[in-house]
Amino acid sequence: MRAALYARVSTTGHGQDVGLQLDELRDLARARGWRVVGEYVDDGVSGSSRRRPQLDAMLDAVRDGQVEVVAFWKLDRLSRDARHALELFDTFRELGVDAVSPRDTIDTTTPMGRFALTMLAAFAELERANTVERVRAGVRRAQAAGKHCGRPRREFDLRPAEAMLAQGHSIRETARALGVPYATLRRRLGEARRARESKLTPPRSAKRSAP
Repeated sequence: MRAALYARVSTTGHGQDVGLQLDELRDLARARGWRVVGEYVDDGVSGSSRRRPQLDAMLDAVRDGQVEVVAFWKLDRLSRDARHALELFDTFRELGVDAVSPRDTIDTTTPMGRFALTMLAAFAELERANTVERVRAGVRRAQAAGKHCGRPRREFDLRPAEAMLAQGHSIRETARALGVPYATLRRRLGEARRARESKLTPPRSAKRSAP
């Protein structure tokens, strides 16, 4: 089988060395009888980054049909993002390329390895669902406590906008001239108008009960 070896370290000169990874991957290739057609090394690149020069080059080789198996030392060398890792495995599977890690129980050339990968996907999906639910629960609690959730509120002086509107300009023209999003300006003008109206409207007196 034509094999691509992938290695990565996030920092250089701090005890991390891709040589250890490559030596073990080369030993694996010799033991399996694979022919190494490429060694791809991202040195000093974070595993959380989806775009990496050598990872991209390896994927190009995979898509071109040059590779039949991709070997990497550990899963976190391939990607620290479970969703990204599963996307890579989906790409490999669609192209008929196997994935093997000597340090993890990932080996899609065997039934057990394929099962382990299926379990990894299931756990990743469960974690995503739990994360979404925790975020939603946190938002609900914050909203119940009267806290603002979402984008930070953009504060700006409405007087220039009101002056332009008084001169006959439309809200859209005013927003464009002031560099303010149209929807934001329209909402703030409405809030200001309602605030003025509430100050001008006298409070209703309590009705006297009939004698």
